[in-house]
Amino acid sequence: MSEQDSKPVYIIVGRVWRDEDDDEAEGFHVLLTAPDDDTAVRKALEALATEGFAKADLDQIGELQGQPEEEPHISAYQGALEGEVSIVTFQDPFGD
Repeated sequence: MSEQDSKPVYIIVGRVWRDEDDDEAEGFHVLLTAPDDDTAVRKALEALATEGFAKADLDQIGELQGQPEEEPHISAYQGALEGEVSIVTFQDPFGD
């Protein structure tokens, strides 16, 4: 079994706010490895809090089926394989 097969890379998608009362949300993708999706969610929320986000809405979780094709997700994927919790944030969380 390869390293990738033994440690699935999860992606969690949602929105975060730096302040509880802030109307301005940022979109995010968290890439990480975990033994199950419950652990992945817990680790993602802990990492987001450590980065100073006060509130998060998680919209979707899934397992990546291979390495992404574009940055910054390629680097985030590599970081996840190395045991990091990689956070990619972006403006316009609704893709407008």
